[in-house]
Amino acid sequence: MSAKRKDKKGRVLRTGESQRKDLTYQYRYQDVTGKRRTVYAPTLEELRVKEDEINKAQDSGVDYNAGNVTVIELLERYISLKQGVRNATKVGYNFVYNLVKKEDFGYRKIRDIKISDAKLWLMKLQKDGRGYSTITSVRGVVKPAFQMAFEEDILPKNPFEFKLSDVVKNDSQKRIALTQEQTDIFMTFIKEDKHFSCYYDEFVVLLETGMRVSELCGLTKQQLDFEKRRIWVDHQLVRKPDCTYYVEKTKTESGCRFIPMTDNVYKALKSIIANRKKPSKEWIIDGYSGFLLLDKNGNPKVAMHLEHHFQWALKKYRKLHPDKPLPKITPHVFRHTFCTNMANAGMDLKSLQYLMGHSDAGVTMNVYTHASYDHAEQSMQKILQFQLPEKALKSG
Repeated sequence: MSAKRKDKKGRVLRTGESQRKDLTYQYRYQDVTGKRRTVYAPTLEELRVKEDEINKAQDSGVDYNAGNVTVIELLERYISLKQGVRNATKVGYNFVYNLVKKEDFGYRKIRDIKISDAKLWLMKLQKDGRGYSTITSVRGVVKPAFQMAFEEDILPKNPFEFKLSDVVKNDSQKRIALTQEQTDIFMTFIKEDKHFSCYYDEFVVLLETGMRVSELCGLTKQQLDFEKRRIWVDHQLVRKPDCTYYVEKTKTESGCRFIPMTDNVYKALKSIIANRKKPSKEWIIDGYSGFLLLDKNGNPKVAMHLEHHFQWALKKYRKLHPDKPLPKITPHVFRHTFCTNMANAGMDLKSLQYLMGHSDAGVTMNVYTHASYDHAEQSMQKILQFQLPEKALKSG
């Protein structure tokens, strides 16, 4: 029996390990293709960390090929391949991954998952109180992960290949645009309230441009062309949970666009600039500076700030006017209201799609489902006015 090799400190070395003349360590192994590989480390402890990672990866590869990995391990593999995605997408992946880790379903082997298992699990999520939008997000990550395994011949079929609405009830509330009366009531309250009137200009810009709230927060002085009365939108400002700011591209490539300034928006932006207090330091975030909206500490506002302004303003309104109820109003309700108003006013689909920054006209088209009866009746009457004379001639 041959003596076991040891390092200079007398520690027994594993198969493939050795200590070099310069006292560093190396590990030689064979990869899945049969090719010899070598890794190095200054200490034995660090070398063995690398060994464990290599062995785990190789074992995972073997298990994956046999469909012997768990749902969680499949998600880890799928997410690791998603490089260069937006930060918001990463957050979404992490949310789904952490949710699945809490589920027994996550620890099942993917080869054992049947279509009925997938359906029953999504039904369980809803029974546990998860909303339809959350379940949609979960399926939006899990389904392509299983699709990857299917396309690599690991699985005979994708168990999540079914219509979600056939399995889970869509209990999400439809986004409703404000009526003109509701808009007038709320904006008048904001304008006249001693506390919330300071946010009036910001609300006007949201309501009459249809911008996403993060796009408004990202607005800088350089993006405003008062001479041509237009706003250039090409990014949005976001803040991570650790309070780190970063600039992100618009939600879609179509998000880069000019938005005309109405008279109200023109006045509101001029007012915002005039009332903007000079901060102790002018923030520069990913090359952008001169952000229009600042909080009380001189820091750039983010979506959360405006969402809270809306939330607390509506709470105060409801307390003072319980006899005149208003629906839930958020920055996105304002965006939806703008889109609906433009559609009702007769703006063509392509122009509206451009202003909204939608990449898919189908998203814009969904707004037309909220067009009012009054507008539909008026449109029908206009059509009939042109048709009636012709009919009258024929009947005569």
